[in-house]
Amino acid sequence: MHYANNILGTIGDTPLVRLNKITVEVNGLVLAKLESFNPGNSVKDRMALKMVEDAEKDGRLKPGGTIVEGTSGNTGMGLALAAIVKGYKLICVSTDKQSKEKFDVLRAVGAEVIVCPTDVAPDDPRSYYSTSKRIGAETPNAWYVNQYDNPSNAQAHYEQTGPEIWEQTDGKITHFLVGVGTGGTISGVAKFLKEKNPNIKIWGIDTYGSVFKKYHETGIFDENEIYPYITEGIGEDILPENVDFSLIDHFEKVTDKDAAVYTRRLAKEEGIFAGNSCGAAIKGLLQLKHNFDNEDVIVVLLHDSGSRYIGKMYNDDWMKAQKFI
Repeated sequence: MHYANNILGTIGDTPLVRLNKITVEVNGLVLAKLESFNPGNSVKDRMALKMVEDAEKDGRLKPGGTIVEGTSGNTGMGLALAAIVKGYKLICVSTDKQSKEKFDVLRAVGAEVIVCPTDVAPDDPRSYYSTSKRIGAETPNAWYVNQYDNPSNAQAHYEQTGPEIWEQTDGKITHFLVGVGTGGTISGVAKFLKEKNPNIKIWGIDTYGSVFKKYHETGIFDENEIYPYITEGIGEDILPENVDFSLIDHFEKVTDKDAAVYTRRLAKEEGIFAGNSCGAAIKGLLQLKHNFDNEDVIVVLLHDSGSRYIGKMYNDDWMKAQKFI
């Protein structure tokens, strides 16, 4: 018989699928790494489990403890699966810009959800960064995850996601594109792939309102770059330790409107029901199409499922209200 001992055993080994219609103008073979096939429906399942297991090993997370984390939703889901199987409580701190579906899902799997305002500085006591740290410090027998600076985040992708992509492409990958938030996915995958072939290009997808692109190009952390944006899951107003800028060859910014529109196009043209940051990744790929030739093998990682955006990007009324359609 072939079965997993629990739901955590189904994390990883996600499929690689050729894109055909939405990338028709792109030279080369374009492959999507569909992370929605993870049990929590996102790439974050990988690092969530790794962070929990590493914290268990070194004693930061003790039996019966409480996991506390600031999350845009997907990391919280991955942590929730681990908490259920391993017997922990979970407190998720998020922001009011995230979709209602994300909060509903987290509560459905037993997490306590605390919602903070988006439009405040990271060091403001009301921010979700500050609030999650405070709750972690105040709660007895708690472990504050801190996915932004937790090295287990990137390590999960160095150990799992990078090797999967290398094996699935038979080592022929030439370009890897992915949206950048905490930086764990891009940095972990990039470290593995560049060890195999230093010529592989690693391109991060950023959003307007985020500091990544300018910092990467100039070394300047420009607060004037920071302003509220709609796209979920990518971009930051801080510099997470998990973003290894030395491994990233280029950042490409995508507008909120394009991210939303291309999220819907993925579903209608490829049958891939993906999340908001996935649309941004596809549009970023298309903006960079002049860099590719027919021999290239381009892998774009699609982070999560469209099920968390039904009330937003997949809702006509919401899209009209944002003037996106």
